[in-house]
Amino acid sequence: MKDIMLKIIGKQIYEGQEEEEHMEFVTEGKLYEHEGAIYLSYAESDFSGMEGCTTSLKIIGDKVEMRRFGEAVALDTEMLFEKGKRVKGYYETPYGAIEMEVLTNDVVNDLRPAEASGRLNIDYHISLRGLSESRSRLDIEIM
Repeated sequence: MKDIMLKIIGKQIYEGQEEEEHMEFVTEGKLYEHEGAIYLSYAESDFSGMEGCTTSLKIIGDKVEMRRFGEAVALDTEMLFEKGKRVKGYYETPYGAIEMEVLTNDVVNDLRPAEASGRLNIDYHISLRGLSESRSRLDIEIM
């Protein structure tokens, strides 16, 4: 297991709005490989609104399983990103769990764990029980 620094950039574009929301932060994380999968994990910050949570990513090729857990969420949140796949699940908010649907547009995995470097880019559409629809990008860079 390697200690690493991650630069995380999240962008959201809501339907009917021209401006996008942009969040960027740098945090410490962990990187390791196990049975053909790459694992990244990091503690969420106050800036992300999920302080007290840990996000863990399991990456196999262009398939990414995200799990968020900790004291800030009543339910663990799990999301699957695989190009062209539509997945239903639940997203934990400070107000409770909301049914969600995720359609992954693209996953680009350029991680090089042996060198502790690279990037992971996920482009997806998310619908939260008809309350909110947006296109999101999650860009993670090992610094």
